[in-house]
Amino acid sequence: MASISETGHAKNVANFESLILSVTGFGTAYNPSKETLKPAALQALYASAVGALGDVNAALSANASAVAARSEAFSPINKLFTRVGNAVKATDTTEQVDDSVQAILRKLKGIRATATLTDDEKKALEAEGKEVNQISTSQLSFDLRLENLDKLIKQLTAIPQYTPNEEELKVATLTALHTDLSTKNSAVKATEIQLSNARIARDQILYTPNNGLVYIAFDAKVYIKSIFDASSPQFKQVSKLKFKSIPK
Repeated sequence: MASISETGHAKNVANFESLILSVTGFGTAYNPSKETLKPAALQALYASAVGALGDVNAALSANASAVAARSEAFSPINKLFTRVGNAVKATDTTEQVDDSVQAILRKLKGIRATATLTDDEKKALEAEGKEVNQISTSQLSFDLRLENLDKLIKQLTAIPQYTPNEEELKVATLTALHTDLSTKNSAVKATEIQLSNARIARDQILYTPNNGLVYIAFDAKVYIKSIFDASSPQFKQVSKLKFKSIPK
């Protein structure tokens, strides 16, 4: 279902409350035969809508907190990876081992092994009959960074010479870091699902055809128009209340 701003949803609910207040003010003159238009039903629907908006707001807050925590945890790790790479180079490892570690580190930091070709350079190579196939090496999505960090840890574990004295560079510390980052990344995913479900539930209450808050509001306004006339002050009072539907 397409979305409008959170403010738009709240405005629909706020206008529905105003509609209920008008209906209450009409007294016994407002006496629909349709059950969903009766004052008690309107009040119950309004309460459900308010609760649904509250659930969305709570889910938004939880998701924002999870995203901020993940961002804060991931932001300093590139410097740490640079230190790890230098620590490996400072050991008696072979050039092949160093290159293997550096390849993983480049993926972790989204750095190309070779410079990106310019358009002119690509055209020159193509003119010589050489194939040009530069695929982006950036792997900076959180899932891919975690996967590459796991590869780095396994690679370092397999290097007997890698025994740094610095606590933050040790394999055990990097493993704990991976666990923490994975937990924070999973928290973002979980809160995204919770937010999506809260929005679905809200939209069902507000926009389900025939029985949603917006449709009930339209029907109530039509009923008020039928009992008081289009030119009546009663209908003018509710006609200014706008309700926006969300198309599927």
